[in-house]
Parts: sequence; C-alpha cells; structure tokens
Amino acid sequence: MQPLEIRVRENKQFLSIAFKADEIYELSAELLRVESPSAEVKGHAGDEKKIVSGKKNVKIKALEPVGHYALKITFDDGHSTGIYTWEYLQELGEKQDSLWSAYLGNLEKLNLTRD
Repeated sequence: MQPLEIRVRENKQFLSIAFKADEIYELSAELLRVESPSAEVKGHAGDEKKIVSGKKNVKIKALEPVGHYALKITFDDGHSTGIYTWEYLQELGEKQDSLWSAYLGNLEKLNLTRD
C-alpha cells in the first residue's frame, strides 16, 4: 500500500507518513537511522544486526522515491544506503515503541549512548 502523504517535520527530525486517514505514523530520524534496512545496520545475512549509537541529533537531509514501492532516505551523517519499502515503514510505525525500547536496552547493555 502506498502512503497518502509523506512529510519531513520539526527541524528535519521526524518523518510523518500517512497510509490511511486514521493510520499516521510520526517516525523520528533517529529511529529511522538506527533501524535502517541497509546492510550496514542489518548485516548481509539478516541476523547480524549492528547497534548504531550516537544518532540522537541526526536529521533527514533528503527523501527520494524508489519506484512506486519505497523511499531512499539520506541522513545528515551521510548514511543513504537503506531502501525503506512502504511495508517496512508501516512496520516501523506499528512497532516503534517496542523497537525503541529494545534499542535503548541494547545501548545500555553495550555501554553506548545516543549522543
């Protein structure tokens, strides 16, 4: 399902994406960056996920459509290799609370910070 609307908001630190009038997700640039579907974050085999730290103040620099199925997001830290399908963005929206909690727990476990 293609989104109805996509907007970068609040100093380029949030992506607002609406799939239906009553299904709107506000995704932080930090969450999008640390959950990037890129090989750098997810690993090449899919089970090698890396915990990315120091992205508290990352911003969205640019959005570029990829066909009719995805979005390429360029961040101000130079990262731009993840292709965010509509399904993946919807999944991030639906699971953002649990993903965020797990991310913070992993940072703590590894003695890393968001700064």
